[in-house]
Amino acid sequence: MNKTLLIDIGITEYAAAWDLQKALHHERVSLSIPDTVLFTEHFNTYTIGKSGGDDHLLATKEELHEGNVSVFKIDRGGDITYHGPGQIVCYPIIDLNNYYLDIHRYMRDLEEVVIRTLDQFGIKAHREPEYTGVWVDGEKICAIGVKVSRWVTMHGFAFNVNTDLSYFGRIIPCGIFHKGVTSLSQLLERTIDISEVKKVVAEKFAEVFQTEIESASFEQFIQKFHINMEKEHASS
Repeated sequence: MNKTLLIDIGITEYAAAWDLQKALHHERVSLSIPDTVLFTEHFNTYTIGKSGGDDHLLATKEELHEGNVSVFKIDRGGDITYHGPGQIVCYPIIDLNNYYLDIHRYMRDLEEVVIRTLDQFGIKAHREPEYTGVWVDGEKICAIGVKVSRWVTMHGFAFNVNTDLSYFGRIIPCGIFHKGVTSLSQLLERTIDISEVKKVVAEKFAEVFQTEIESASFEQFIQKFHINMEKEHASS
């Protein structure tokens, strides 16, 4: 059975997490680290993927400044989405050579992780035939966008748990005009212990990808694998 390290890096600025992903991707391609999954929450950020355009960002520069919201054009697939506190962002840095060489299947498996997680909370989620992501009653609860280079993955999914959904009102989420967004807390009408949801996500990731999850702190991880973040940042 494959083994995967799980590291919860807490709440992060988007740029720092993106730099970390690029560093770990380099290390995974070089076979210097095992398959690794990052959990994080981001400070308020809009990210625009390769198929996105500025016209789907509705917020003015003044609104972005007043709300302290960052904007990044990034190298994943997909359009525009929001990241913020109360949202579980999962970044698998895994080598698909250990699983299957099929990006579409990989994305369906990420959806399956979240669908099974929601089922544990009594929520029946589904896929939409025309769109990527996870949906409940026609509203998106989880956005997915990935990059795969040399069959090693980056980016991943953003799962709304206690997310402030008002931030989605200043974008056209994923470029989809006619559908809304939701969160686990909105569906259950209460604030959710996000640490409990992370535990279930980790369990379901292990099930779907048939891997053994081992948790480690970021400090333990860096020390064990001798990762020089400044060097990796310079090379990425």
